[in-house]
Amino acid sequence: MSKKIICLFDVDGTITEPQQPITPSVEKFLYETVKKEFDIAVVGGSMLWKIQEQLGGEHIFEKYKYVFAENGLVAFKHGNALPSQSIQNMLGEDSLQDFINFSLRYISELKLPFKRGTFIEFRKGIINVSPVGRNCTKKEREQFNEYDNEHHIREKFIQALKKEFPDLGLIYSIGGQISFDVFPIGWDKTYCLRHIQGYDEIHFFGDKTIEGGNDYEIYESDLTIGHRVTGPKDTVNQLNVLLTLVKENREKEQSNVSMQCVL
Repeated sequence: MSKKIICLFDVDGTITEPQQPITPSVEKFLYETVKKEFDIAVVGGSMLWKIQEQLGGEHIFEKYKYVFAENGLVAFKHGNALPSQSIQNMLGEDSLQDFINFSLRYISELKLPFKRGTFIEFRKGIINVSPVGRNCTKKEREQFNEYDNEHHIREKFIQALKKEFPDLGLIYSIGGQISFDVFPIGWDKTYCLRHIQGYDEIHFFGDKTIEGGNDYEIYESDLTIGHRVTGPKDTVNQLNVLLTLVKENREKEQSNVSMQCVL
């Protein structure tokens, strides 16, 4: 029997360029080629409206069997909402405010080439922290990313938070170009896997798969077969390889069955 497979995709840097909508060619390939062979799903750290904005609005639920926002803390199967969690309930208001206040003070003392708005974005399952501010233009995002690669602004920020809040049980995960996510232990992208049932293989595709990246835990999970990609084009290439392998295995199975029938 052929294996039942689902392909689970990170969004930014995997099936889209960072913060950009999916291109028609990638969407067509996923929907008209990949979906004919496998179920497909998406998981992102962003809020649902942002993922919808990038992947086709309300039609996202028609295209993907599972849609996981905020690492799966907000989850849908066939467009139906699944049970969710809240970081506010997990941490409590006092600890939450202490964390936010410290972060804002830290940001206020940073000297960067530029700063924009929305430095803290409070989501249902994640706190997103951006030293430079999320209201950057595409060009400014790229400029800050280059600056961060040289000066390690986000890494140093995370170290300061770990030192200040050693007992909150938080994970810090760098993703995208300008920010990092903060969430309770176990609330990384592996959280979404509890909702995926009935498959022989879960193939995960992501670009931030090194330790500290927001795809690392799910990429390394024993429950997934991880694929490290460099962007949408690489994702398409690796999917074509997977499709070829599955086709070859299916043909071998059919050949073996035919030989057994002859014997």
